[in-house]
Amino acid sequence: MWQALRQQLHPQGVEFVAVGLDTRGAEGCSTFIEAAAPQHPSLIDQKHVMAELFGVINIPSSIWVNEEGMIVRPAEVAPAPPKDKPRQSPQLPPGTPARLASMMQEAAKIRDDSIPYHAALLDWVEKGSASAFAMSPDQVIERSRPRNQNISKGHAHFELAAHLEKLGHHKAAITHFRAAHSLVPDSWTFRRQAWSLEGDANVPFGRFWQGPADGSAEQWPYEGDWLSDIRAVGAENYNDAWVP
Repeated sequence: MWQALRQQLHPQGVEFVAVGLDTRGAEGCSTFIEAAAPQHPSLIDQKHVMAELFGVINIPSSIWVNEEGMIVRPAEVAPAPPKDKPRQSPQLPPGTPARLASMMQEAAKIRDDSIPYHAALLDWVEKGSASAFAMSPDQVIERSRPRNQNISKGHAHFELAAHLEKLGHHKAAITHFRAAHSLVPDSWTFRRQAWSLEGDANVPFGRFWQGPADGSAEQWPYEGDWLSDIRAVGAENYNDAWVP
């Protein structure tokens, strides 16, 4: 879907750069990149630098950068291009694990701001700096997420956790992932990264469960999981509302 949009806008001088955030590096993202066969640059951010430098807290997010290399919109939700038909709960095949079915049902309730977002994107592509949706540097700073001491500590804990994970020290990494979750509570990327590392390779789609497998809740090392947390906040609040 992003490839199609890129092909539509590339003749007007627009380039897409996709970045996958995954501490496993190629192991975590390469299969999806290869399946999509994108013509635009597709990178893997193993250290979640996008989160640290640009304030990315969930995916998909976007950052608009003009031809002079200046950010004109900071990190914000970037819904997929709108579809002709309204989004509906997916029709799952018989035998789908109950947890996965519940996750898909919650995902179908997530706020969809695709129509206004993509109208704004097309307006910016056409008008550039004259677009009402292109922000001044002061507006970009004002809209960007604040970085206080707790958030800085949280990012340090996450970086250490990712490094320990890379070295194979999974149990030690969990301690620092938990600290990062506590200090940066609005970061779904931090939580989802840690949760996905607990996936059971022997369970179908194990890495996508992002929570305890059936009957294994007592072994789950985190206070939350994707299904519990999204139910707690409400699926409609999973992403921030897109603001013009």
